[in-house]
Amino acid sequence: MNIQETFDQAVARSKTLTEKPGNDVLLQLYALYKQATEGDVNVEPPANAFDFVGKAKFNAWESIKGKSKEAAMQEYVELISKLK
Repeated sequence: MNIQETFDQAVARSKTLTEKPGNDVLLQLYALYKQATEGDVNVEPPANAFDFVGKAKFNAWESIKGKSKEAAMQEYVELISKLK
């Protein structure tokens, strides 16, 4: 099975986790997913100073800028497997 298929299965498994991960883990999953599917951050940071969730997501994604899509997929798969 190639990394794309493994990643797709991990994404499907992420929707059926028995326990909701903490915010730090959710941000890490978000950033890895976005990096794996879209590459480096390609949007402007939220303009609203009170959009704390949007800023946290943006910062998490930006923090892994330069990571290859394959590496992001692999890390996402590994993180989901730990959460089972």
